[in-house]
Amino acid sequence: MAIEIERKFLLGGDGWRDAASESERMAQGYLVSAQALHDGTARASVRVRRAGERAWLNIKSAQLGIERAEFEYPVPVSDAEQMLADLCDGIVEKIRHHVVVDGTLFEIDEFFGENAGLVVAEVELPRADAPFPRPVWLGREVSHLARYYNVNLIAHPYSRWTQEEREAAGESQTC
Repeated sequence: MAIEIERKFLLGGDGWRDAASESERMAQGYLVSAQALHDGTARASVRVRRAGERAWLNIKSAQLGIERAEFEYPVPVSDAEQMLADLCDGIVEKIRHHVVVDGTLFEIDEFFGENAGLVVAEVELPRADAPFPRPVWLGREVSHLARYYNVNLIAHPYSRWTQEEREAAGESQTC
């Protein structure tokens, strides 16, 4: 079984921008709704993602935390576009920036649309306790906060969060 070990962080500044080596626009939607994940009727999230001239299906176990089972399968771009248009309850759109710090890849997602203003960094690790660099722009960890999961950003987008929700989630900066 494939295991993804991923940690997610808010950003404490824009110092990463000059170090971005690659940026690509992405659109993704879920074939299993956030509600099904929340009420326990779904054991996995199933999403379709398109980035440039590539597309794939991704299946992740529905659990909080940094370790989850994950499977990815390439699909034709035309199929992905049809699934995004016809089978998904909504779409998350973002630009993913690649920033390498001391040999470690950080994927920084800058959201737009209803999630404009939210920027998060993700780092995939070989094991849960693996060390990784902590650049000055890396802010508070939000790996265990479901509201930052992409599937939840469709059902409850960042633009609709109240100031109280943002503060409860521990945001100390404007994203």
